[in-house]
Amino acid sequence: MSLEKEAKTNLIGEYSRHNKDTGSPEVQVAILTERILQLTDHLRTHKHDESSRRGLLKMVGRRRRLLRYLRSKDYQRFVAISKQLGIRKV
Repeated sequence: MSLEKEAKTNLIGEYSRHNKDTGSPEVQVAILTERILQLTDHLRTHKHDESSRRGLLKMVGRRRRLLRYLRSKDYQRFVAISKQLGIRKV
């Protein structure tokens, strides 16, 4: 389950730090959060889809590592992205 192209471009435009930014931690966390929300919704209806559940756990782990990196490098950016995306804890 991947994001549609226009949804991904909207996320990049909203969370990018400069004009050509596609790989900053904020953008990566925003994209992962959107995919996590989609996959969580999918798993609510398909409870026995174990391969998707494993993919979800891998995405959550990757997002946690990115947030930990951002927290150690620039705490203000970490707080801002966590508040914007509604992420509770890292």
